[in-house]
Amino acid sequence: MGDPRGFLKYTERELPPRRPVPVRISDWKEVYGARDPDVLKRQASRCMDCGVPFCHQGCPLGNLIPEWNDLVRRGDGLGAIERLHETNNFPEFTGRLCPAPCESSCVLGINQPPVTIKQVEVSIIDTAWANGWVKPLPPERLTGKTVAVVGSGPAGLAAAQQLTRVGHTVAVYERDDRIGGLLRYGIPDFKMEKHHVDQRLAQMQAEGTRFRAGVNIGTDITWDELIARYDAVVVATGAPIPRDLPIPGRDALGIHYAMDYLVPANRWVAGDAVAQPIDAEGKHVVILGGGDTGADCLGTAHRQRAESVTMLAIGQQPPTERPENQPWPMDPTLFEVQSAHEEGGERMYLASTVEFVSNEAGEVRALKVAETEFRDGGRYPKPGTEREIPADLVLLALGYKGPDYHLMHDQCGIDIDERGNIARGRDYDTSVPGVFVAGDAGRGASLIVWAIAEGRAVAAEVDRFLEGETSLPAPVRATDQALAV
Repeated sequence: MGDPRGFLKYTERELPPRRPVPVRISDWKEVYGARDPDVLKRQASRCMDCGVPFCHQGCPLGNLIPEWNDLVRRGDGLGAIERLHETNNFPEFTGRLCPAPCESSCVLGINQPPVTIKQVEVSIIDTAWANGWVKPLPPERLTGKTVAVVGSGPAGLAAAQQLTRVGHTVAVYERDDRIGGLLRYGIPDFKMEKHHVDQRLAQMQAEGTRFRAGVNIGTDITWDELIARYDAVVVATGAPIPRDLPIPGRDALGIHYAMDYLVPANRWVAGDAVAQPIDAEGKHVVILGGGDTGADCLGTAHRQRAESVTMLAIGQQPPTERPENQPWPMDPTLFEVQSAHEEGGERMYLASTVEFVSNEAGEVRALKVAETEFRDGGRYPKPGTEREIPADLVLLALGYKGPDYHLMHDQCGIDIDERGNIARGRDYDTSVPGVFVAGDAGRGASLIVWAIAEGRAVAAEVDRFLEGETSLPAPVRATDQALAV
């Protein structure tokens, strides 16, 4: 620790300013403005380098947070990115998209606002890219072994980069027309502009990773054919199957899953010609679900000039302060105000949707909702509290059930667990020899930081399977039962 009194000198938690709401909702650029290096150094100086750094406990990647905080404080950007890259392949993704469970575990957070770890992290990688410090790291030799990675989200890309760097020939298959998975089409540009994905893919290509976009495994190539063609296969297809709300009126026009709304919007922002995009302009929009996906829909609807936006959550509003049953260093469930929430809209809690109401043309015109009551161990609409909320467009952001495993199961007989995920052992191995699974496809819908951690871990297991041993780090085991958020 360079300054043992840093956390006493600087007691405030300082975040970079967000661009003014009227400005940012007129474009699709990231909401944060320029980061002040002096502010970042002050925040890094607040890191106590405590004897037991509990921020490590909060980070599945095991990021060496006190070390790179001190390097930022000293102004050593090159040393900071070297330390950060030791544990995290893609800090430009986690620094923008991860909810930062490390900050909930910050020891300073016991009696002060925690260090702005996430902002320090993203400043390190942005500085590194700007100064040309991020270089391709091609392998010194090739092993002659081949690996197919199916899915190009954070888990698949992390596995591919690790395996390429130890000398295996890796091909990443993606069914969409561009590489990136949800990083590409699921995350709006106001949260992460896509040049961050493109520059990392260019580095990976220079290292030797091969990308095969527009190939749907199971249809264009059967799973049996893929397994026979490669020495090992990593399944990193995510958990894209959305949860539905099968209540009366569900078949009305104008009710869509969140991703059916976000993906075309992201394609439009990328300059693609999108056939019949879902447009919120001038409409009363209702979003069911209050998580990150719902917030992405909220910010998108604002930029499309919706007449109004209402977010409904069936449960209670979370507290603004850490509850007693979630003590430090647990990651608490708190009321969160994301950038999209600042931009407008109404958030309603204890709202149970009981019916979608349509007009004579079969289009949704309203939602009938009731107050949620808790009884008999469940949540139910309270009789006599029903009312209607106007709605021309309804977006279902209710979470995800799991991976689309049916073709895989039919073609190669892979086992599925009781949760509907691909069954796996402690070493990420599946019931099919030579086939491994990582990320949401085996874990269930979770955080980006877990996806990258499992991508790195599965790479180590695949390398051991192919070579008998490995030098790759394995940050987490597949049997880790930490809660996915």
